[in-house]
Amino acid sequence: MAEDILLDIQDGIATITLNRPDQRNAMNYGMWQAIGDICPDLERDSKVRVVVVTGAGEEAFSAGADIKEFEQSRTNSVQAREWESILDAGMNGLAHLSKPTISLIKGYCIGGGCELACFTDVRIATENARLGIPAARLGIALGYDAMRRLAQLVGPGNLSYILLSARLLDAQEALRIGLVNQVLPLEEIDEYTAKLARDMMNLAPLSHRNNKVIIRTVLNNPELHGLTAEQEALPFQGFDSEDYKEGRLAFTEKRRAEFKGI
Repeated sequence: MAEDILLDIQDGIATITLNRPDQRNAMNYGMWQAIGDICPDLERDSKVRVVVVTGAGEEAFSAGADIKEFEQSRTNSVQAREWESILDAGMNGLAHLSKPTISLIKGYCIGGGCELACFTDVRIATENARLGIPAARLGIALGYDAMRRLAQLVGPGNLSYILLSARLLDAQEALRIGLVNQVLPLEEIDEYTAKLARDMMNLAPLSHRNNKVIIRTVLNNPELHGLTAEQEALPFQGFDSEDYKEGRLAFTEKRRAEFKGI
């Protein structure tokens, strides 16, 4: 199973590669489990500043779930519930990383692959990308976590269109509705994503961490009812940090700040 998920860490950037190119990187149970296991390690590794998720080859980010496993492990609601718990652990593991996460999408990004990409912070796609969740072609529904995430990204109307039509969207349509953030030619996407990751890596980790927490809070509690004292204080914590001092000093000295996350 280690061969199906590759992890490479270089110069502060961790790259998770879905590595089943002959199956268009279709996701199996073990791959979801591996992603869920990898995320806590990435969170603890202070040297990792950015996480990129991609698929092997140029044909697909991921064509979705491995249908062959449905006959063995998703034949009824009991099995499906267990599968969903592993899937949610993987997706939420990515979503709750304090470091920025980027999906680099080439080609097909369908079903569970599309769900996975939606749980990263940023999605960069090639011009030939095709995205969608054709669950209605299988007679199944989306889980609550994925449904909420998609609704937050594209809104209820576009979400209904994606799920009820079961159509695949081309890259420009996905860009228009907010399913992806940027569309690029295939020959440019690797360099663009690498530069984006490097740029993010050189920014303040405390800012990334706190901004991501605040974003989740605002999305899940838009009226901001019942915030704890810790939540109320979060936007102001950075002002007491060493990174804030370094950022101010670097700005006045007209140099790049050297942030340490403290």
